[in-house]
Amino acid sequence: MGKKIYVGNLSYNTHEADLGELFHAYGEVQSVKIITDRDSGNSKGFGFVEMSSDSEASAAIAGMNGRDVDGRQLKVNEAMDKPRRDNFRY
Repeated sequence: MGKKIYVGNLSYNTHEADLGELFHAYGEVQSVKIITDRDSGNSKGFGFVEMSSDSEASAAIAGMNGRDVDGRQLKVNEAMDKPRRDNFRY
């Protein structure tokens, strides 16, 4: 199973294909997802890349964190699971 990486501070002009190509230098990219606004469809400036192994993910994090892409310094680290929200109402 692959390891998911968080990529933040993306340029709003960065596309998923561009992001996948950048991370491909560190190994096999299984998936790329840039998060977009539900209403406008515009990028929210962050996304996720899934690498095929933990060692590739670690190499990608070390190599891409702080790297300048489209005039912005990327923030790259291991993705954390989203905390579960209970829809409990009082």
